[in-house]
Amino acid sequence: MLTLTLALAYACALGASAAGAGAAGAGAGTGASTIKLRVGATPVPHAEILEQVKPLLAAKGISLEIVEFTDYVTPNLALAEGDIDANFFQHVPYLEQFARDRRLAITYIAKVHIEPMGAYSKKIKDIKDLRDRAKVGIPNDPTNGGRALLLLQRAGLIKLDPKAGITATKFDITSNPKNLQIVELEAAQLPRSLEDLDLAVINSNFALEAKLVPTRDALFIEDSQSPYVNVLAVRTSDKDNPALKELARALTSPQVAEFINKTYPGSVVPAFGLEF
Repeated sequence: MLTLTLALAYACALGASAAGAGAAGAGAGTGASTIKLRVGATPVPHAEILEQVKPLLAAKGISLEIVEFTDYVTPNLALAEGDIDANFFQHVPYLEQFARDRRLAITYIAKVHIEPMGAYSKKIKDIKDLRDRAKVGIPNDPTNGGRALLLLQRAGLIKLDPKAGITATKFDITSNPKNLQIVELEAAQLPRSLEDLDLAVINSNFALEAKLVPTRDALFIEDSQSPYVNVLAVRTSDKDNPALKELARALTSPQVAEFINKTYPGSVVPAFGLEF
């Protein structure tokens, strides 16, 4: 983990490098101790994107260790408890809701990409064929569950109480013409449950892990104006940490944009923005 002492050492190392090496050697990190960052991520696409920034960080004297998680709860708890230095797996509404609910001092320092949520089925090819009382799976966490319900509403399957907002639950459904049965499951479990469901609304990272391509396989997906931007999260006390800022810059670099566009065309969309 990156301690405050190491953060100070990193800042000093940068200064020493710039002063002693001149313009040609500035930032190369030669002669300085390597700073180690442990960053939590879900496997696809987050961990894959992080792999791309390792060379960029190495040039700055930073070693990146990627710690993979398969759920949406543990990464934030691990961050708050100091087990990792940052995480990269979640969108802004989820982070803000989780931090409020758990009273955690975590924030974000970079906006990286959008993963459009989509609705998938192994039983129908067109949403018009969805049967009455069909079982529809959605994520069981408040923000992704609300996001899924808003997508179902946009598809004309249900109507929600306008006051519910982005954290709507199935109890906020005001109109359900097909009497759909809303089944709440752990987000990572939804792709594996497609055989038992008529329809499942799945986050793109878990869809990609299951070899589902949102723009090809989803019956309908969010549009490009989705507010659910995936971010690099850190402890609030570390938001000005120079090593973490280097990580943020690397994640929003042209190299990462090129990798995203080539590897996940239409499924993951760069949405770069630094928050410092």
